Amino acid sequence: MAAFAELLRTNANYRRMWFGQVVTEIGDHFNNIAVFSLAVEGTGSGLVVSGVMLARALPAVLAAPVAGVLLDRLDRRKVMIWSDLVRFFIALGFIFTVREQGHWLLYVLSGMLMFASPFFTSGRSALLPAITTPAELHTANAVTQTTQWTTLTIGTFAAGLSVHQLGYEGAFVLNAWSFLFSAWSISRMRLPGGAARAVAGERGGGGVVQPWNDYVEGLRYLKRSTLVLTVALAGIGWASGGGAAQILFSLFGELVFKKGAAGIGVIWGFAGIGLILGGTVAHRIGRHLSFAQYVRVVLVCYFIHGAAYMVFSQMRQFWLALVFIALSRLAIAVASVLNWGKLLEHVAGEFRGRVFTTLESLVWSTMLVSMMIAGIASQFTSPRTIGLWAGGFSTTTALYWWWAMRKGWLREPDMPARAAVEEEYGDHSLESRG
Repeated sequence: MAAFAELLRTNANYRRMWFGQVVTEIGDHFNNIAVFSLAVEGTGSGLVVSGVMLARALPAVLAAPVAGVLLDRLDRRKVMIWSDLVRFFIALGFIFTVREQGHWLLYVLSGMLMFASPFFTSGRSALLPAITTPAELHTANAVTQTTQWTTLTIGTFAAGLSVHQLGYEGAFVLNAWSFLFSAWSISRMRLPGGAARAVAGERGGGGVVQPWNDYVEGLRYLKRSTLVLTVALAGIGWASGGGAAQILFSLFGELVFKKGAAGIGVIWGFAGIGLILGGTVAHRIGRHLSFAQYVRVVLVCYFIHGAAYMVFSQMRQFWLALVFIALSRLAIAVASVLNWGKLLEHVAGEFRGRVFTTLESLVWSTMLVSMMIAGIASQFTSPRTIGLWAGGFSTTTALYWWWAMRKGWLREPDMPARAAVEEEYGDHSLESRG
């Protein structure tokens, strides 16, 4: 905690980005709980929830190539601000879904909101090494991800308990205003010339914009780096079960345990508690792990994640189900922080936008398929059965990671990309603390 507080106290640019993250992500979860509850209310169908999640996943996949190229060509800070402003107007539109007959507007607005999101989320990841020193990067990565999970816990608990008091309209208005606050907070970041742009842009090598060629170049870079490729494919593995979880949390809260919107919020909240604990553990151990130890820890985490989810799906007592979903999320959080930290260290600056959006799109693509299958399956079998299969699919990630270890794919690169960039172009992060 001391390192977290020191980073926020001394690094003004990171602090401003962090404040924007906190407010907008809490607002996001008010939107999520309201939308899922609205979707299930009156139908009791997992297919409707599946439709909403699919409407969110597909645009996020389609946005990735565009977002990646723009983030590696333009000022990443400005791209993030525009993403927030666009999402403000879209989020206000959800107010009209409350009295809308049918769910078509819910699908449309969900898709639009998610199309605009990768421009911000991947931009934040790509910008992180530019606003921190090498010594701060591990802590900044852990704080960013742990904050994401903390807001998940706070936002889902608060939304689940408050949605009926505020009304759906109130939840949607809060979500919209959170984007305005984030845009204002990001606009206050002060970076020296070039620090918010990709390295290629800094040295004047950007050339003529060729979106498709730029995107393909990013894919080639990802393929050349076996570490990045392995982490990307591992993301596909856990998402094969994680997509179904997005639907199952609503079904378990509403239908299995019969606790309504509050039940959905509590399940999401305990998942968030596990993620927070996992992020804290990863920050504590991450600095002290050798590369070989990091690889073994992630292997164990992938196995625990899937196995604990399978147990969660079969629990008859609500409190025991909460314990195992928290354990599952704790394990995946440790793996996520450690993996993301390695990417931040080793991905070259001029490719960060494309790499991070590609990773995000691969996860969303897999989740899309997983959600679609789970939604269809919910019409024919119980949520418990679907959860058992989803946990089993997630567990296969451990097998893939073990196979990658045996193949020699998980070897530490000779020189971190960040160090190479700083050696050639100087350390912007030392100047860009605000």
